[in-house]
Amino acid sequence: MRVIKAILIAAAALLLLLLGVLLTVNNQQQIAVDLVFFQFPEASIARWLLLSFFMGVVVSFIVGGVTLMALKARLGQARRSATKYERELDKLRTVHLNQPG
Repeated sequence: MRVIKAILIAAAALLLLLLGVLLTVNNQQQIAVDLVFFQFPEASIARWLLLSFFMGVVVSFIVGGVTLMALKARLGQARRSATKYERELDKLRTVHLNQPG
């Protein structure tokens, strides 16, 4: 099973590399990206596409990491609260059992 997984990962990596080469070869035109207040120097369309893709990946990781940390904090708080209530419930059960009936 590991061999099949390794082969599939290698094939996917090779396919991505091939697609990157094709993207670069087919998009050699030079363009300058002009944002309203800032103009970037001329570079190939492929370079701008790859740069925007990787910037999207970085932003996604940052947003996802912040969201994950917030969710982990909420989970920890909920677990602490549940533990507190479980202790209180156990205490109440023991008090009820210790009372003479």
